[in-house]
Amino acid sequence: MEHELVGLRGPGGRWRPVAAGPFAAAAVVLALLPIQPVWLWVLLIAAVVAVPWLLGAAPEARRRRPRPYWRLSGAGLERIGPGGLTMVRYERSRIESLAITTGDGVLTVVHKFGRTAVGSLDSMGMEPLPFFVTARRLGVPIHLLDGDATDLADPASADALAVAGNDPAAVLGLPRHHVAEQRLLDQEAELLAAAHEPPSDDGGGPGEVRLATPEPLPSRRRIALLGALSGALGAVMIVRTALEGTDGFGARLAAGCWALAAIAGMLAARRRLLRATRTDWTISAAGLEVRAGRRPVTLPAERIAALVVGPGLRPDPLTGEPRRADPAVLAFDHRLRMIARLPAHGLDAFQLAHALDDHGLRVVTPGARPPRTPEYGLEGLPEIFAQVPGGRLVVADGGLGWADAAGDVVLRMPEDRIGGIELLTIAGHAWVRLYDADGEEFFAAPLSALRISRTDLREGARRAGLPVTDAEYDAYLSAAFHSAVATLSSDPEPAPVAAGGRAGRGRAETADAESGTGTETRQSPVSAPGALLDATRRSRIGTYLVSVLLCEMIAVLGAVWLGPDLGGFAVTASWTMPAGVLAGLGGYWLYDRNRAQLRVSTAGLAVVTRRGRVEWDLTRDRVGGVGIDESADRMPRLVVWSPAGRVLRQVGFPPDLEELRRACERYGLPWGPPDADRPAPPPPEL
Repeated sequence: MEHELVGLRGPGGRWRPVAAGPFAAAAVVLALLPIQPVWLWVLLIAAVVAVPWLLGAAPEARRRRPRPYWRLSGAGLERIGPGGLTMVRYERSRIESLAITTGDGVLTVVHKFGRTAVGSLDSMGMEPLPFFVTARRLGVPIHLLDGDATDLADPASADALAVAGNDPAAVLGLPRHHVAEQRLLDQEAELLAAAHEPPSDDGGGPGEVRLATPEPLPSRRRIALLGALSGALGAVMIVRTALEGTDGFGARLAAGCWALAAIAGMLAARRRLLRATRTDWTISAAGLEVRAGRRPVTLPAERIAALVVGPGLRPDPLTGEPRRADPAVLAFDHRLRMIARLPAHGLDAFQLAHALDDHGLRVVTPGARPPRTPEYGLEGLPEIFAQVPGGRLVVADGGLGWADAAGDVVLRMPEDRIGGIELLTIAGHAWVRLYDADGEEFFAAPLSALRISRTDLREGARRAGLPVTDAEYDAYLSAAFHSAVATLSSDPEPAPVAAGGRAGRGRAETADAESGTGTETRQSPVSAPGALLDATRRSRIGTYLVSVLLCEMIAVLGAVWLGPDLGGFAVTASWTMPAGVLAGLGGYWLYDRNRAQLRVSTAGLAVVTRRGRVEWDLTRDRVGGVGIDESADRMPRLVVWSPAGRVLRQVGFPPDLEELRRACERYGLPWGPPDADRPAPPPPEL
């Protein structure tokens, strides 16, 4: 079968109100008319309001024809309209080349009599990578030009083509964008490798994994309930107006406003429901099942050669037009044909890519991101470090010094100036921090810049009696010691398991518990030595003020609403506003007295309340990073990553970030997100 790329097209049939705006205006006009009898007035308004929804529910109205879409195939570039009719066609035999300008993303068709700007790839519903790959598979020359479509020069002559070295891209008047073109070529090479290389045997993953977007706030059920309540409230108020009488124009005007409010509430609820659709992924070794609506998309693993995870397109839930989405997933088969566009908006791209890779699926990303490294500088390096060529840090004369290439110490730091030496790992590299007698940090640098190994500095400082700490090395020795002790103390000959195996296993566990030599020798993150971090004072005070402000708003609204029945607004507000202050302070105090706190220890992380209840804990081997997750669609939040880059936990309260960073470095926990493109090595020399 020949290669064919079909652009993104909106949904075909969907329930929707027909001409809701004109009918809403007609309902308001009918409400203003003095129609008698009153029951006829009510029935006419109800009928006009219900007509758009009844028309939308009709089978003929729901079977809408799909929107026009673009298609690139062996026949050329075509725009297919309703009923399969071809609206625009650029035949393959008449296309000399295709050009995409990176400035505006416009596709230009170069033909015998000039060139034609077709439109942007986004509006055509096509992504750059599948369009580039399909065009090359069809044998159509395609170029990526640096500029806009309006900057393209006039058609060049044969002489201009000869001067340009017979390069068709050069005569178009714009230079090639070599970086963008090379990026697409690299991704095409990865797709080719995935299509022809045999699948890896280590795939399979840890069973079935399900990823889903967060539940919308408010939920879909509440949105539908609010829309129904708005319509019911409008109907009740119109009936009440009819019962009280419609002789006055003011009553009819109020009824018209209620009808308009009811229609607007139901339309707003429908729009909110369309935008609140969740995306649900089920990933297994057998394949993928993606649900973003009522109809799930199922792809078996044998059909998938590679999955491209990155920015893409998705249909707008309201209009059906293509719009940008990040991330989006494109599935290619073993003949480099795009077989599916899988919605993934709302999911974490890093987590999704690793979950797909863990289950043996080949993942291609748009490009390698720059390595994420913590923001540390070398401002504390003395100038003499750069002035002495071949210099290095040494431990001499009871302190630290800087020696030249001959070994002579040209700069000494006496012991009384050194309050502490801390060794740690940052982005896979060994660093040293120096503190003065007051505990203030005055120097930090990587050991590679100081030309000394971690082991030499640690052992030399300990021999000289300097205060040095290496939490990661101590944790490594502690883990190795406990592993050796557990191995020596275990029973070399396990008891045979007979018919009463469960009872025998219970007796063995009891014996281990009595002897204290079981596997529970390691300390938990809650009981291990560490630091307890609380929410900042500023955030707690701010939360108190917000709680009081919300209660005060409710008190004022209650005084306005119930004031006429309780002696007036001033009298009612005189006791509701103090009650609101007390309710806000007391309510948040009940929560604040048992607030959660973050515990950072050598054994891992834990969130415990002030009364000692453990909300969650993570051991050291499960923590790959601690830091701030800067997401495009969400507020920055403090999260804990796994070594593979997945978000394991979210910290609901904001502790002091400087204290958290120091605590992580002090107790050997990695600060910052794990690198997505290169694995972080273990601490050097461990």
